Amino acid sequence: MANKRIRKECEKYYFSVEGETEQLYLQWLQARINESEKSKFNVDFYVRVEKNPLKFAKKLTITGHTEVWHLFDYESLEQEHKNNFYTTLDAMAEVSNDRFGKSITYRLGYSNFTFELWMILHKRDCNSCKSNRKQYLQEINNAYNEKFISLVNYKEEKNFNKCLKSLTLDDVKNAINRAEKIETENSKSYKVQQYKSFEFYKENPATNIMIIVKRILEDCDLL
Repeated sequence: MANKRIRKECEKYYFSVEGETEQLYLQWLQARINESEKSKFNVDFYVRVEKNPLKFAKKLTITGHTEVWHLFDYESLEQEHKNNFYTTLDAMAEVSNDRFGKSITYRLGYSNFTFELWMILHKRDCNSCKSNRKQYLQEINNAYNEKFISLVNYKEEKNFNKCLKSLTLDDVKNAINRAEKIETENSKSYKVQQYKSFEFYKENPATNIMIIVKRILEDCDLL
């Protein structure tokens, strides 16, 4: 008789995200972890596209203390984008202050300028400063051997999923390593910005998405 597959325990993680690409990425990562025989746990990602952490928390049904990661972009140094970034941080801090009578701690998962940086790091280094978000298009095309005509074209679900299909968990580990190297270099060259309980760099490239992704892989004994 064939050996029965051992049922794994399941670890749950909560995310609110700015856009559909972040949601699709997390769904892909969940699937890759859960299909890995080396993973100690299965994972269950509760992911919702919601730019406003207050709205996300209000709808969240939980018992006990819950950590939520909000993935979004520090889009540029333009005043409008800076205002939007700080407004989101204000909302995250408000939720963490027992808003709605729920015990939630919001964590910052940012990309500077955009989530495209994190995607590029799965395939190659991306250490040069950008002056415009559109400059990530050529980096994406080079990394994934594609010819997308715009970032909007790249973000179309069928095209983004095509990029995801070319990735493995080893690529995720490479992205973590590359992102940590960027963080190390930033710490030598720039002053980390501190706002309420959150830290980030206003200079690009910068990201801290590797923190939660690395923790998940470590929880699952995949690192």
